[in-house]
Amino acid sequence: MVVQQYRDGGGARAVRALAAAGVIAVTAGCIGGGGGAADGSGQRSVAADRPLDLLGQAADVLVEAGGAETRTSMETAAGGTRVTIRGQGAYDFRRQMGRLRVVLPKDPAGKDAAGADGHRPITELLAPGALYMKNRGAGVPDDKWVRIDTTGLKDGNLVTGGVTDPMAAAELLRGAADVTYAGKTELAGVTVHHYRGVADLGRAARAASPQSRGALSAAAKGFSKDAVPFDAYLDEDGRLRKVRHRFTFSSDDRGPEVSVVSTLLLYGFGLPVTVTLPDEDAIYTGEIQQG
Repeated sequence: MVVQQYRDGGGARAVRALAAAGVIAVTAGCIGGGGGAADGSGQRSVAADRPLDLLGQAADVLVEAGGAETRTSMETAAGGTRVTIRGQGAYDFRRQMGRLRVVLPKDPAGKDAAGADGHRPITELLAPGALYMKNRGAGVPDDKWVRIDTTGLKDGNLVTGGVTDPMAAAELLRGAADVTYAGKTELAGVTVHHYRGVADLGRAARAASPQSRGALSAAAKGFSKDAVPFDAYLDEDGRLRKVRHRFTFSSDDRGPEVSVVSTLLLYGFGLPVTVTLPDEDAIYTGEIQQG
């Protein structure tokens, strides 16, 4: 393994912990153009570039790639029990819009995080500044969507939806200030370069695209720690293939700190992605039950 350091000076208790933290706001509501050096083939060579530059450009490279398929997981642990929320779908990095199917975990009694038996998967639509959820439960009719303003969330929707918005996950890497190159490996048959580091939420928000800046700025103010440790894997073209973030925040002013590990996998680049947002009459505006 090659190790190089780069610095820039500039179940039931676990499910309750997820709900209290605002992960999948079902029970308690929402918490208050990359360039590179060329190798002989003319392709960009990740290993030849400075890691801070590569990570800072990762979001731009994804915009160039267009659409991609994605798998997500969000994991927390409490009382020795580990709980994971999983998602799968597709995301358009140019429009910063995506559609995912999110599966809630069940506690040992066989109930999901909403307290219901066999809750159907939640459909989530991601858009700049907004999260739309269907099959949310909590008294919302099955045929209605819930719309959440992500710029008003304390976490900027980095954890609330049980999925970290793929563009926000990439934009967070713009805040990398301390990076270790952990060497070359393979991911699903693709050669990738592994980087470990810590991203600063405030710095990432300032460097983010206008569409992501509001949500990341909210997260920078709402999280108990600005430092977000990460592992990022980039392919030979500088495309982000996998990233894992470790978030730390408090569910309320008096509550204990909660740690959440969010993982994003990207593949199938160039996939056409169509996302149609619901009409206003399809959005639920009534009271949401509190658990």
